[in-house]
Amino acid sequence: MRRQPGRLLLAAVLVLLLPSSAFARHTSSNDRASFGSDITVAEGETVGDVACAFCSVHIHGDVSGDVAVAFGSVTLDPGRTISGDTAIAAGDLNLGEGSTVHGDLAIMGGEAHFGDGSAVQGAQSIMPRPLGMLILLSPLLILAGIIWLIVYFVRRNRYHFPAYPQGRGIQPPPPPHR
Repeated sequence: MRRQPGRLLLAAVLVLLLPSSAFARHTSSNDRASFGSDITVAEGETVGDVACAFCSVHIHGDVSGDVAVAFGSVTLDPGRTISGDTAIAAGDLNLGEGSTVHGDLAIMGGEAHFGDGSAVQGAQSIMPRPLGMLILLSPLLILAGIIWLIVYFVRRNRYHFPAYPQGRGIQPPPPPHR
């Protein structure tokens, strides 16, 4: 039996054109996301999920969802809660007195500072700064090493060493005559 490439292409296009809303999780209108500017949850306010890159999150109210921060820190006022999980890359978590994180806590390249009576009810995974930052930035270090090797090999093959009169390299001077 011979396969028709047109049917396979049509099936692929239909799969790609399915509405993405069928696969998306319902998000509430009170979610917060930011890139480069700090997020502040006001006192008495409850927000859903919070996502932030290159900024910090200051929580004076409550969070009913998850908190994810890259290259910033999370500060939770005394007596406040985060109902979901908290993930921080290259930043710190500062829990005020009596504050609670009900979900899991993951920190890569940072620390957690607990106030009196504060707690994390889920699992905790904290990788401190020197090793955590190295692991976090390792893909960039590997990429820089690959680029350096490519440049090294290209330059090595293009550079022609000069021809020395005595042959290759510099020869030691002849011994003195007696």
